[in-house]
Amino acid sequence: MSDTATSIYRERDLNLFVGARFLSTLAIQVQSVAIGWQIYEMERTALALGLVGLCQFLPMFLLTLPAGDITDRFNQRRVYSLSAALQAACSALFLALSLFHPDDAWPFYIVLVLFGAARGFAGPSGSSLLPFLVPPEKLAKSMAFSSSFFTAAVISGPAIGGFLYALGPVPVYALCITGFLGAGVIVARLGGRRFKPEATEASRYERVAEGVRFVRSRPVVLGAISLDLFAVLLGGATALLPIFARDILHVGPVGLGFLRSAPAVGAFATAFYLTHWPIRQHVGSVMFASVAIFGLATIVFGLSSWFPLSLLALFVLGASDMVSVNIRASLIQLATPDTMRGRVSSVSMLFIGASNELGEFESGTTAALLGTVPAVVAGGVGTLLVVGLWMKLFPPLLRVNKFSDVAVPPSR
Repeated sequence: MSDTATSIYRERDLNLFVGARFLSTLAIQVQSVAIGWQIYEMERTALALGLVGLCQFLPMFLLTLPAGDITDRFNQRRVYSLSAALQAACSALFLALSLFHPDDAWPFYIVLVLFGAARGFAGPSGSSLLPFLVPPEKLAKSMAFSSSFFTAAVISGPAIGGFLYALGPVPVYALCITGFLGAGVIVARLGGRRFKPEATEASRYERVAEGVRFVRSRPVVLGAISLDLFAVLLGGATALLPIFARDILHVGPVGLGFLRSAPAVGAFATAFYLTHWPIRQHVGSVMFASVAIFGLATIVFGLSSWFPLSLLALFVLGASDMVSVNIRASLIQLATPDTMRGRVSSVSMLFIGASNELGEFESGTTAALLGTVPAVVAGGVGTLLVVGLWMKLFPPLLRVNKFSDVAVPPSR
C-alpha cells in the first residue's frame, strides 16, 4: 500500500465510528427492553414476544439485499445517516403510542415493521464502513476494539432501559431518539478512504445476485455466515427473557435488565481480551468451539431456575458468541473485495442480523407450542448438532489457520 493511501487512515475516524456504533446500539438495547416488557404486559403470551421479532425480520429480509446494492453504489455514510434518522422517528412514534395507546399492541407492531426497514439499510451501510477507516493489517484488532464498545452498549443498554422504564416511557424513548440522531450525525462526518463504485450496466437484480454468488463461491465466507445464522436462530433464548424474568426467576423489569446485560458483560470481557491478544492461529477450529460453548450455555440457562446461575450461563453465552462474531466478521471483511463490500455485508446481515429477529419469532412460537424451558433447551441442543454438521460440510472453514490466509488486497 502506498504512503498516500496509508495517510488517509486516521485514528480519529475509527474513534468516531466506534462512538456512533455505541450510541446506536445503546438506543436499540434500551428500546428493546421497553418494547419487550410493554408487549408482554399487554398480551402475556410467548407468541406476542415472537411477533416482535417477526415484525422486524420481514422488512429486513426484503430490504437488506437491495440496501447492500445501494450501499455499493452510493455514499455509505449518507445511507447510514438517513436510516438512523428513520430509527429516531420510530422511537418518537413508540413514545407517542406509549402515552396515548398504552394498552393496544398492534400499533407497536406496525412501528416495529418500519423500524425493521430502517435497520435493513443501517446494517449493510454501517458494517461495510470499517475497512474504509483502517488499513487491512489492523482490521481484526480494530473490529475487536469496535466490538468492545458495541458490547459495552449492549451491557449498559438493557440495564439503563430497565431502570429508566421504571420512571416511565418518556425518558426511555427520549434517550433512544438522541442516540439514533447522534449516531447519524457522527457517521455523516466521517473521513477515511472513499470508495468509488465501478461503472456497470447490470440491473439491480443482477448486482444483488452477484453478491449472493460471491458468498456461495467462498466456502469460508458461506460457512462462517451460515454457522452463525443457525446458532442465532436456534439459540434465541434472549427473546424469552421477559418470561424468565417475570414467571420463572421472579426478578421483575430490573432483573430483566440484568438478564439482558449478562451476555454483553461476557462479550465485553472477551472483546477486551481480543483487543489486546487477538486470535492469531487455529481461527476456524476456535470458531467452531466457541459456537459449541454457546449451545451448551443455552442449555444451562434453559434448565436454571436460580438467578445467579442464569446470569452466569448468559455471561458464558455472550463470551463465546463474541469469539464467533469477531472471527466471522474478520473473515468476511478480509475475504471481500471493495467492490462487493456492501452486497456481501447485506448477505451477512440477512443471514445474521435479520436472523436475530427471526430467532425471536422461532423462540416465541416454539415456546408457545412446547413451553418456555423445553424451547430453550431444544435450541441449545440444535446448535450443537449444527456445529457437528457444519464441520463436515465446510472443511475449508475448519482448516483456516490465520486471517491472512483469506485476505484480498484493498482497491487503490
